[in-house]
This record gives sequence, C-alpha cells and structure tokens, in this order.
Amino acid sequence: MDYQTLLDNVAAEVAPLIGTGNVADYIPALAGVDPMSFGMAIADLDGGVHGVGQWRQAFSVQSISKVFSLAMTLSRDGQTLWKSVGREPSGNPFNSLVQLEAENGVPRNPFINAGAIVVTDHLVELAGDASGALLDFLRSETEEDTIGFDADVAASEAAHGDRNASLAHFMRSYGNLRNPVPTVLEHYFRQCSLSMSCEEVALAATFLARHGVLRDGRRLLTRSEAKQINAVMLTCGTYDAAGDFAYRVGLPAKSGVGGGILAVIPQRCTICVWSPGLDVQGNSVAGAAALDVFTTMTGWSIF
Repeated sequence: MDYQTLLDNVAAEVAPLIGTGNVADYIPALAGVDPMSFGMAIADLDGGVHGVGQWRQAFSVQSISKVFSLAMTLSRDGQTLWKSVGREPSGNPFNSLVQLEAENGVPRNPFINAGAIVVTDHLVELAGDASGALLDFLRSETEEDTIGFDADVAASEAAHGDRNASLAHFMRSYGNLRNPVPTVLEHYFRQCSLSMSCEEVALAATFLARHGVLRDGRRLLTRSEAKQINAVMLTCGTYDAAGDFAYRVGLPAKSGVGGGILAVIPQRCTICVWSPGLDVQGNSVAGAAALDVFTTMTGWSIF
C-alpha cells in the first residue's frame, strides 16, 4: 500500500470540510485553536508512520486519552473494572447525569465522562499516580519524551468542571468511587490535557492493532482484553453518534473534543486524524469524513 499517496488523496477529498463545525469553546483553553488545522497519520505494525498536513503538530487529545487509561487499568485489574462500569452505548451526551440515578451510579461505558472517571479512580488505586503512569506509558510506546500535559488546558478543565464534579460526587454517593473526588478529578483533568501529535497517538495505539502486544513484543493486554477495548470503541467511542460513525467508517474509534479521532484496523494499522471543527455530537467534521473516505478508498474495515 502506498500510504503517502493514499493520505494525500484523502486530504484532497476532505479539504472543503476543513474549518467547518465549531471548536470546543466551552473549554476556554481550546477556544483559540485554529479551525483550519488538519493532520492525519497512519502507523503500521512495524512502527512505520506516514502523515499528511499537520500530522506532527501537538493538539489536545482530550477523550482519546481514555483509551489508554482503560488499557492500563485492564492490564492491571483484569475484569474487576467491569463491575463498576458498563459496556453499553449511552444514547445521551457524554457529560449527562440522566442515567446515573436510574442505574445506581454505574455509568453505561468507560468512554462517557462518568465512566472515564470511574476508570481513573481504579487507576489511581492501582498505580498511585494515575496520570503519571499514563504519561510514562505513552512516552515509552512512542519513544518521545516531549509528550506532556498542557497545564493551561488542565486548569481550564478544572475551572469549568462542575458537571464532572457532580458526576463524581454522585457516583461516590453510591459507593462507585473509591478515592476522594478531588484526587480523582485532578488525574482525570490532567489526562484529558495530554498534548500529542497524530503521529504519536497512532504510534501509541498500535498495541490495539496487534491484539494487545506492545511495540517491543511484550504483551500489555490479553487478546480478549484488546478485543473488548476495540469493541467498546466501535459501539461507544464517538459519543452518541457511534452508530452513525460505525455505519460510515466501520472501524473501532475514539474521538475527543480537541478534534482528534483515533481509529484501529486490527492486524493492519492505526490511524489518527485531527481537525478541530466539531459537529453537534462533539466529533471532528473533517476527521470523520477523512476516515470515511479512507475506508472507502481502501476497502479496509472490520466488516
């Protein structure tokens, strides 16, 4: 496969959509991001990476980080986590409180905010410094020590995190949060503030295309655990638009309101695309279109 020509063709196809949608201005630190930005990278299973546009420019990964924290938690805690969080699509916005009361403080899946807070809580208990362990993992997998947290984004998230605090306190009232709420939220906001490029995100996630095996050959997850993460990405990874995304793209994926989308093609490659303009569900308009064009051009999907 001539990845470079393919990426150039995808970028040309979606060029009219770059700049459409709206940046995540409800997080003040993200409001000033250039909406005309676009980057896309493919990482193959041998560690090769190809890219187009601003594929080496760092951006705020936001909820894409939840994939990595989930993988780290499963690798240390096996199936215990699934007693505290479900695996079903929510059908509601990612920061909704509606279902928690009806379902006794157990969030629907690990990718909505409530579910990711539960995952972070488990990782705090398992690793102590949850966000630090996550950062160490990402730096190791990418061999890039410049990956870090954006202090301004983390502070902005914390200053405007009342809804997330409400979710956390509500779950703790049901006994579904083990650590103090301020501690869990500190690590949660920090992980969402990770700044990475398309190249780095794609490289860091290749273990999901290798059925749980890291770049150095060590196994992070069992084959079954890697399957579980990919399955939940497919059904829950793009907020309450997961069904339409699966229909269009046909790949496990996780989006973030920073405009990034990570997608996995098992046994082949991983892809990260970034364009900050979001649709009403919080997914990148040009990013989703780029992945749609990619799978149409290649015929690669899980179906």
